[in-house]
Amino acid sequence: MDSLNSLIDGFGTALTPMNLLWAATGVLLGTAIGVLPGIGPAMAVALLLPVTYGLDPTGAFIMFAGIYYGAMFGGSTTSILLNTPGESAAVVAAIEGNPMAKAGRGAQALAAAAIGHFAGGMIGTMLLVVLAPTVASLAIGIGAPDYFAIMVLAFIAVTSVLGASRIRGIASLLIGLTIGLVGLDQMTGQQRLTFGSLHLADGVDVVIVAVGLFAIGEALWVAAHLRRSTGKPIPVGRPWLGRTDLKRTWKPWLRGPVIGFPFGAIPAGGAEIPTFLSYVTEKRLSKHRDQFGKGAIEGVAGPEAAASASAAGTLVSMLTLGLPTTAVAAVMLAAFQQYGIQPGPLLFEREPELVWGLIASLFVGMVLLLALNLPLAPVWAKLLRIPRPYLYAGILFFAAVGAYAVGGESLDLVILLVIGLIGFGMRRYGLPVLPAVIGVILGPAAEQQLRRALQISDGSVTGLVNTPFSVTVYAIVVLIVAWPLIGRLIARLRGGRKTAEESRTVSGG
Repeated sequence: MDSLNSLIDGFGTALTPMNLLWAATGVLLGTAIGVLPGIGPAMAVALLLPVTYGLDPTGAFIMFAGIYYGAMFGGSTTSILLNTPGESAAVVAAIEGNPMAKAGRGAQALAAAAIGHFAGGMIGTMLLVVLAPTVASLAIGIGAPDYFAIMVLAFIAVTSVLGASRIRGIASLLIGLTIGLVGLDQMTGQQRLTFGSLHLADGVDVVIVAVGLFAIGEALWVAAHLRRSTGKPIPVGRPWLGRTDLKRTWKPWLRGPVIGFPFGAIPAGGAEIPTFLSYVTEKRLSKHRDQFGKGAIEGVAGPEAAASASAAGTLVSMLTLGLPTTAVAAVMLAAFQQYGIQPGPLLFEREPELVWGLIASLFVGMVLLLALNLPLAPVWAKLLRIPRPYLYAGILFFAAVGAYAVGGESLDLVILLVIGLIGFGMRRYGLPVLPAVIGVILGPAAEQQLRRALQISDGSVTGLVNTPFSVTVYAIVVLIVAWPLIGRLIARLRGGRKTAEESRTVSGG
């Protein structure tokens, strides 16, 4: 009841005309910036930090929250329409959303994403209000072995369900892990795969990798096949979700937040892991598995809801512990310190108006985001009516601008082209792109947690399985790996029983 009363007071703060204006401005800016590949929500908040210095803290953070959610949806828009993720959390949206767009159902994919963001954000923010203290206490108790186990689960899950074979999925994952090794060793400071370049000592930015593998690889692949096919504009299709689409998406919209919120609250990769796991879950539970990879709407709805709920979960550990679990949270933490405010357990007592106004503004921002983007879905989808040579020339231009904006170095453009060629080769030989991206995102963090766990256990491998949480996660991993073998064994046993029954029937006859 105390939380509910505080939230009502927060709505009183968030619904003032000026704070509503800041929320609307944040949502608009976030959506616009998220559409540009390479300029994600973290960079947007960082760029706007100096601009908001003259604002009161409450208005500034309400606008930051709007930018965060708006940029997540903007990244999904380019993922779905152009196969070009605006940020790493939007990578999964490209897997099913882009085939839907190519089939003339881009507006439906965007609508499913918009409603998924709305449902995930609303449910995630409600959980933030109710469960913040509980989730914070759980996050404190999770150690290095548990983090490593979660990341192993993500690796195994994503390589097991994507592509024509597990071997190709693992090969793609190894490519991503190799790219993730580039840079300085976090423990010893030694250079790895930098080829003597100081620029590569910082590693390859995940945005450059995602844009290179998806956007450049896709553009090169289309260019290689344009002579064989006529580059006709893709039809936009019907702008609203039909009854069949709603029947297939309402459950993923509700399941996504259950996966996304807990992962957002713990430092285990932000929105990337829950979107991957949500996709895996929807593929397992769907009655239309044959459509996955060809444009299954469940593969858009679930991960997008998970991503939005993860954003709410991120605020739990940032507000209650001062622990940033994503790049956006780290920038927002710097913004809090800019105003002389220290997030932590006492923040709710010392700055109740700011905290509850911020939380209430998340609800307001979700409504504004849905009201803005649902009617605009067919407008965005009309991008696909542009002839493909011009469309992909534009993709290459914006991809290059986004990659250059990441570090302001011309070498980033060379790296972008090299990774794009790798993406082209992966398409040529049937390797799924997603395991490579998750390898780049989670590989360095997984290595760090593995080495921490081994250091704590003095080099003993048992240190990786010395907690109930890690043992449970590894049991799930073993089940995923062994499930095809178990399925074959069950099929053989059933086949043997049928053969025995048929032989008895024949002998009896």
